[in-house]
Amino acid sequence: MGPIGTDHRWDAFGPFHDYILSSFPNVHATLALTKVNTYGLIYEWKGSDDSLKPLLLAAHQDVVPVNPDTVDEWTHPPFSGHFDGELLWGRGTSDDKNGLIGILSTVETLIENGFKPTRSVVLAFGFDEETSGLFGAAKLADYLLENFGENAFAMLVDEGGDYMIEHGKAFATPGIAEKGYLDVRVEVESPGGHSSVPPPHTTIGILSALLVHFEANPYTPRLGRGTPIYQKSLCLAAHAPGLPLDLRRALQNAVKSDKALRAAEKLLFQDRMFKSLVGTTQAIDLIQGGVKTNALPESAWAVVNHRIATDSSLDEVKEHDTNLLKDLASEFNLSYTAFGEDITGQDKPAYGKLRLSDAWGAGLTPAPITPTDKDAAPYQLLAGTIRATYNAHRGGDDVVVSPGIMSGNTDTRYYWKLTPHIFRYNHHYTGNSTLFQDIHTVNEFIAVDAYIEMIKFFTILILNADESTSL
Repeated sequence: MGPIGTDHRWDAFGPFHDYILSSFPNVHATLALTKVNTYGLIYEWKGSDDSLKPLLLAAHQDVVPVNPDTVDEWTHPPFSGHFDGELLWGRGTSDDKNGLIGILSTVETLIENGFKPTRSVVLAFGFDEETSGLFGAAKLADYLLENFGENAFAMLVDEGGDYMIEHGKAFATPGIAEKGYLDVRVEVESPGGHSSVPPPHTTIGILSALLVHFEANPYTPRLGRGTPIYQKSLCLAAHAPGLPLDLRRALQNAVKSDKALRAAEKLLFQDRMFKSLVGTTQAIDLIQGGVKTNALPESAWAVVNHRIATDSSLDEVKEHDTNLLKDLASEFNLSYTAFGEDITGQDKPAYGKLRLSDAWGAGLTPAPITPTDKDAAPYQLLAGTIRATYNAHRGGDDVVVSPGIMSGNTDTRYYWKLTPHIFRYNHHYTGNSTLFQDIHTVNEFIAVDAYIEMIKFFTILILNADESTSL
């Protein structure tokens, strides 16, 4: 999208700002509001004790589009906000209007009930998280750094993990890290000409061979000790009554035995979701080449999306992809450059060119891992808040709080300097299903009972943080 003020698609946020202004009068009468880059929102609820680091709560205003071809597949119109007595239907109900409106509803209600914070509370709402936050959270981060400073916040909670029933037990998994990100553009150039006199391999044919080679050589996942998913696995072994006995034993022994760790991997990686969370992934998501059926394509390109494991790096992925295509570059007689480096170094003329590059210049290293040890007061406070909310709303057995990660990236990618204690968690109950069952697709919804529980979570979090002397 073009700049704000030039591209009028941004104007959609104006009416939304009018809506939250009218819907949350106490928030706007009590909190100081700063608009950053026109549509980014910073609310500051000033506490009575300036010596306490503020609590930072984040969410994003934007949602992904609805494919016009799928509108008829929705049970209720995608932007109707239809409530059927149990479920609230519509785009954004799971990502991330539930978090944003949940936070505002919490603050509005606390003000109505006379609560005045001791610890300041800051709300940060971006507006383009779904397109990497370049205009929203990136600018909000600059504002927060300038006005509050590095490591100025006690903790940050943004959208992210949920809780669900796993192997007979409720597990909540706040994201304490995020995988890295890299889109690799694979581009081939070769001579054009008339298609009636074709070469053995056209540019599209060569590109196809390269992409097939990518998919034939996926990254090998490894469950590294100390990673968030390893910690989650140990929690399953300790607390999940329905976990298969052979997996439980393997995980219990994996603390000291590499052989047991490999056995646990073999069992755990049968679950595609789990396997994807652990390792670096690759997915060929874009491809283009050719302009006419009687003209040999002079160029063709594709983009391979990588989500980088928390114990890997951008450089490691670049090196892997570069080495992966060396032999094929030689086989097709292509000069080869990768991420600005000449790989072939050959003097003889090549038939064509192969280039690897960061497609959009938006490569992202894996996020710093939030501390979770017994001395990490913010994590302990969050875990206690989750358990208190669960027991207050649902009763019965306690919920197990375990570290987790985000497979995607949130606005927190811009907030690393604000605090080392970043949690990606919305306290959204998804039962026995998966977090991704309806996000970004047809029939997005949230159960209103689950949404009420989210509001309770934000309420208890603000109150607990306000009373804490250890943050």
